[in-house]
Amino acid sequence: MSGFAFNDLSASFGDKRVVGPLSLEVQQGQHVALVGKSGAGKSTLIKLLYERLTHQASLVPQGLGLVNALPVFHNVFMGQLDQHPLWYNTLTLIRPFRKDRDIIGTLLNGLSISEKQWVPAASLSGGQRQRVAIARALYRSAPMLLADEPISALDEPMAHLVMKALTDQFSTSVIALHDVDMALAYCTRIVGIQDGRIALDQPASELQAADIMALY
Repeated sequence: MSGFAFNDLSASFGDKRVVGPLSLEVQQGQHVALVGKSGAGKSTLIKLLYERLTHQASLVPQGLGLVNALPVFHNVFMGQLDQHPLWYNTLTLIRPFRKDRDIIGTLLNGLSISEKQWVPAASLSGGQRQRVAIARALYRSAPMLLADEPISALDEPMAHLVMKALTDQFSTSVIALHDVDMALAYCTRIVGIQDGRIALDQPASELQAADIMALY
C-alpha cells in the first residue's frame, strides 16, 4: 500500500491550533503538492503524516536531519539503517561494503555531489546539504515520499532535476512547495493549506498559477 486516508488530523502548540482538524486521502500514484504561505501549517502536516507512515515513507524534512560529523556517504546510508542488522551498520561505519558504496556513489553522481561522498556534512553548503537529504530519501526506496521544501536551496536547473528524480522514483508523494510553477509542473494534485485547513484541493491540470497565488 502506498496510499492513505486519515481523518481528523490536528496539531496544536500550546493553546494555538496549527493544523486541522482536517481529513486527507491520497491514492496510490498521486503526486500531491502542499502549497500555501509560510506558517500555514504545511510542515506540521508533513510531520503528522510521517508519524503515521514512518515504515512506508521516505522523508525529506525541512531541517534535513543530517549528522554534521559524519561523511556524506554515512548520512545517505542512514536511509536504510532499519533494513540491516546492527553488525552490518556497525561495520559500515568503519569499512562500507562495495555494494553500498556503488549505489550511494551513483545517487550522489546523479545529484552532482559525488566528489563530496567522504566529506563531513558540516562542511557542505545549504544546497549540497539539501541534496544529501534527497539522496538519503532516494536510497531508502520506500513506496511513498514525504518532503518539506526539498528544493528551496537549489538553483532552477538542479531543482528540476531533483523534482524529476523524486517523482520518477516514488509512485506516491506529498511534497510541500513554495514554488507554484514547480508544483504545477511535477505534481498531479494541488492541496492548498490556509490557517491549518485545506482551502484548495484540485487536479493540477485544472489550475493555473494565479489560482494558487490567492492563498499567499
